[in-house]
Amino acid sequence: MGFVVESNQGANGGSKLGFRSLVRRKRVDSIHSKSSDARHHQLAKELSILHLIAIGVGSTIGAGVYILVGTVAREHSGPALAFSFLIAGIAAALSAFCYAELASRCPSAGSAYHYSYICVGEGLAWIIGWALILEYTIGGSAVARGISPNLALLFGGPDSLPAFLARHTVLGIVVDPCAAILVFIVTGLLCVGIKESTFVQSVVTTANICAMIFVILAGGYLGFKSGWVGYKLSTGYFPYGVDGMLAGASTVFFSYIGFDSVASTAEEVKNPQRDLPLGIGAALSICCMLYMLVSAVIVGLVPYYAMDPDTPISSAFASHGIQWAAYIITIGAVTALCSTLMGSLLPQPRILMAMSRDGLLPSFFSEVNTRTQVPVKSTILTGLIAATLAFSMDVEQLAGMVSVGTLLAFSMVAISVLILRYVPPDEVPLPSSLQAAIDSVSLRYSNIISTQETDVEVSKGQTGVSGEKNELLHQKGEISAKYPLIAKVAAEAIFSEKKRRKIAGWMIMLTCVGALILTYSTSNLGLPSYFRLTLCGIGGLLLLFSLAVLTSIDQDDARHNFGHTGGFICPWVPLLPILSILINLYLLLNLGADTWMRVSVWLVIGVFVYVFYGRTHSSLQHAVYVPASHVDEIYQSSAESLPSE
Repeated sequence: MGFVVESNQGANGGSKLGFRSLVRRKRVDSIHSKSSDARHHQLAKELSILHLIAIGVGSTIGAGVYILVGTVAREHSGPALAFSFLIAGIAAALSAFCYAELASRCPSAGSAYHYSYICVGEGLAWIIGWALILEYTIGGSAVARGISPNLALLFGGPDSLPAFLARHTVLGIVVDPCAAILVFIVTGLLCVGIKESTFVQSVVTTANICAMIFVILAGGYLGFKSGWVGYKLSTGYFPYGVDGMLAGASTVFFSYIGFDSVASTAEEVKNPQRDLPLGIGAALSICCMLYMLVSAVIVGLVPYYAMDPDTPISSAFASHGIQWAAYIITIGAVTALCSTLMGSLLPQPRILMAMSRDGLLPSFFSEVNTRTQVPVKSTILTGLIAATLAFSMDVEQLAGMVSVGTLLAFSMVAISVLILRYVPPDEVPLPSSLQAAIDSVSLRYSNIISTQETDVEVSKGQTGVSGEKNELLHQKGEISAKYPLIAKVAAEAIFSEKKRRKIAGWMIMLTCVGALILTYSTSNLGLPSYFRLTLCGIGGLLLLFSLAVLTSIDQDDARHNFGHTGGFICPWVPLLPILSILINLYLLLNLGADTWMRVSVWLVIGVFVYVFYGRTHSSLQHAVYVPASHVDEIYQSSAESLPSE
């Protein structure tokens, strides 16, 4: 019995082949895969942990914090706004832990798309990659259009920008030349090189952090001087109750989106096993700390119900006689938006490059410039599309679509951690050019596998074996007779491991189903109460049952050697990934019907692109699947046969 499985070989039905293409998985990039991909220029390994922190903080802290504190405090949290940011930060940290492990194990361009392809399969990986393309394109355009109004404030007012930068209405369309110019500038920086663009982002991010530190220090001084009037209210610290604080946390959660940009640069990090987890963790911690301190100061300066929802920080300082602080705060908002723009345009070309390397998109996107060692063509194309949208479209109404890609990616990354721990891929694809070496190793292991199967039959007491199988049973029975205990233990271990993997796989599936049912029933308030409670009970029971089973069974031993070892290990598995799945699904289902309608159109387009191009051009189209434990031996056998050829 051979162990080689070919992904799309043989006279199978069309539907069966289609399904196989959806679930085929690629292997973690290694020395072997990189050598076989010599036609692709590698990205420059230039980034250190400080660069990663700058990318993470710059991509996460946008201008929203300068506005969001007023809206959330007035409508949800009140003086407990800092707690809302803390809870949201903890929720974001659940996803960050999952990203940290996968980024250190699979340090290649592509981020969540790459992890999904390795752990889940090609079909869902394509959906994640396609959704991320939408996220970064719309996100970059929306950020760019938000810069010009803030920039105009520095010139004296909303209509104070020079004519060639100011917004104009042409044929009923509000065009924004300033936004398009800024996108082109950022695109040019990204084409120069990853180290140079990251340095500029570090400078801009530092300016933003300095503005936030000014708010914290100056606001703290005013607070102590005035007696923190915002905290001395008869309504108490939780005017809207704990529910209001949690509602505020779900709103400000989106302020933490951006740290995943760090994972997209994994291939360009000098020491990914050490620096990627530290960079993600440090960036998220800095953002959470700054958010909490700014919110704690601002709600203390002004009663929450008196805060200006549009300019909460500037108006809070103005109420204490410091009108000039508005300029510093505006500079902080502009630099925050510029840094976020860079963080939105940076991952997009790398996602396209990863999908192109896998054959799912044309090879145009995977070309890397030999001098700058960045995907220049993909970067320029991304910049052109983003600049066009920023110039001619009011993309603010599409901003909700950005969150869909992020939350889908967060959910899939958490699921991938569960798969990696309990049912990691035991077969990996190799190119068909290694068929001779594969056949050689297959013959070498055929007797071992036959021995295991025979011992299993002996241990299970199976009868009725005839012909050659009966002769083989007799021969191997002699071996088993010499060492009966060892043979029995080995056979039982094989059966036990297969059973464990099967149970774990079903439990992971039940976890996803239970989380979906529970979050849907809790989000849909329009359902009849008895039906809603029934669905909540079913979803909750499925989740608890899956959690209990996954906690009680052993994790797969192969996880210790999966991918690049020696990096970060996500704690509290399976509880932490399951909580992350729950939170992300809940937020996804609360994005609104209009957002989902728009995203569905984009995803349907993606399905057609995959069916008519990606599926048939995939690099795994003719791959041969072999046991992961035999890969090194196959490459060694292939290398030994080269001189004779």
